[in-house]
Amino acid sequence: EVQLVESGGGLVQAGGSLRLSCAANGFIFDDYAIGWFRQAPGKEREEVSIINNRDGSTYYRDSVKGRFTISSDDAKKTMYLQMNSLKPEDTAVYYCAALSVIFYDSPESFSSNFARWGQGTQVTVSS
Repeated sequence: EVQLVESGGGLVQAGGSLRLSCAANGFIFDDYAIGWFRQAPGKEREEVSIINNRDGSTYYRDSVKGRFTISSDDAKKTMYLQMNSLKPEDTAVYYCAALSVIFYDSPESFSSNFARWGQGTQVTVSS
């Protein structure tokens, strides 16, 4: 059974930093794309960053490029999202998700029923 557990959220002032972690169990890490998504109150869920553990390729949404960095530790089966220069508009619940690379070709692929999701962690950025 695929399990994803997020941690590292919290309250931070604008301009500050947080590092989110996503601990994974129940699947072969290297065969999956793992991504961070977020959902703010009253808004739709949006992709933030994705890493394909098979080939190491990464994706970032434009609004976080240069501020956020996604990384993956295969030995620990943990993915990280380093978030710097945080802005109030980054406030959201952040979710970790995993999808077999067989089904992954774009962020929209995570809408698939084959994607698995964590429970989310709250990030709040005060102005």
